[in-house]
Amino acid sequence: MASTAVSSHIHALQAKHAELEAKLHEEMARPVPDTATIQALKKHKLRLKEEISGY
Repeated sequence: MASTAVSSHIHALQAKHAELEAKLHEEMARPVPDTATIQALKKHKLRLKEEISGY
């Protein structure tokens, strides 16, 4: 992959990671947070973080 393509891919992953972080905070701010949703969001966030760190 070209350097700019890798950079673009990493930026896209970071944007998705930030979006998941926002959804996670939104869910945790609810009066009765859904623990299954929180767990799924955290797992997805971790997978993205691992993919980002692989570059």
